[in-house]
Amino acid sequence: MKSSSQRGYRLEAIDMLRGLVIVIMAIDHVRDSFLLGTVQDPMSDPNITVGLFATRWITHFCAPVFVLLAGVSAGLMASRKSPGELARFLFTRGLWLIFAEMFIVSTIASFSPGGIAEAGGLVFTSMQVIWAIGASMVILSCLQRLGRRSCLYTGLTIVACHNLLDPVWPASKLADQQWPLWVALHSQMSLHAGPFLFRFVYPLLPWAGVMLFGFGISRVFELAPARSKAIVRRAGLALTAAFVVVRAIGIYGDSNPWQLQPAGIAATIMDFLNVTKYPPSLDYLLMTLGPAAILCGFADRMRGALKNALVMFGRVPFAFYVAHFFLIHIFAVILGVTQGFTVQQMMTAYRFFPKGYGIGLIGVYAIWALVVLLLYPFCRWVAAVKSRRREWWLSYV
Repeated sequence: MKSSSQRGYRLEAIDMLRGLVIVIMAIDHVRDSFLLGTVQDPMSDPNITVGLFATRWITHFCAPVFVLLAGVSAGLMASRKSPGELARFLFTRGLWLIFAEMFIVSTIASFSPGGIAEAGGLVFTSMQVIWAIGASMVILSCLQRLGRRSCLYTGLTIVACHNLLDPVWPASKLADQQWPLWVALHSQMSLHAGPFLFRFVYPLLPWAGVMLFGFGISRVFELAPARSKAIVRRAGLALTAAFVVVRAIGIYGDSNPWQLQPAGIAATIMDFLNVTKYPPSLDYLLMTLGPAAILCGFADRMRGALKNALVMFGRVPFAFYVAHFFLIHIFAVILGVTQGFTVQQMMTAYRFFPKGYGIGLIGVYAIWALVVLLLYPFCRWVAAVKSRRREWWLSYV
């Protein structure tokens, strides 16, 4: 009974945190598709408002937590699967996610499987977090045979040291250029291959490090709940404190240094928090994973319908992810038509939506709330199916 309760605690805490970040993630994607005059990274605008900054900043937590928890979940499987079984699952799951990013998510995001004019008629394929998770799982499928301790040290080394590549591998200068595929390990880049134009938004190396690190720390969640929660909280506080110190010193950890801003304290704080996501810098990962760990350590204190909903969302993240992109694009087409644009103008990736299209930030939040509410019954149904049935393919949904 004790073992069952421990497993229930750790799964519920992980699912709640995963559900929270995937709901927050939807804010960013709604902003991408609806905010008037939006750009992919509004933090690059020196005149950004506090409201827009906070809207973008809060979504920074999503990808690191999602990738870390994918590694933790894989680590918890290690006690139930042999290394060979776990390798096969991670490898096939990883390939499935890469396939889904290329052919499902990208199609839903553009509604143009045959290509878009803005990409020269090519199929515009944005390789984002699903690609990063899938490719990291393929890497983990090989390295997990070394054991969780080795994966922990390997992941920690990558996370802590990959910023050493910044001076010789400047990510910001490579984003829209054609480069060999290996450049995507540490930089955004584009690649034309056959009928596809791939844009690698999430450089792989640091995300693989985060997943390996998550796999390595999964043993913490196998401890007695009280001890596990205490370790997670202390680790969260340590990571958060490390962010403040490392960022304040500013010698290493991020390619975008901060400075005192003449506009005042609010502008200085925003600059301090404006760390690099592509690729995720050490500062970025400390800033996001620290508070997330603290929250995870207190997850059991949350009660009620909100927690239940987050746990449910966290158990069907892939279903939520695919469905929310579809719903967002449907709403974008409807809004575009009501604003006088044609359906064809909206059948493209959000970055190519027509000039003059969009709404204000309050409207963005209203649409985000609507998307989450509409997805609730669908995700609850998927979660119910997964809980009562044991077909192998359900673990890929």
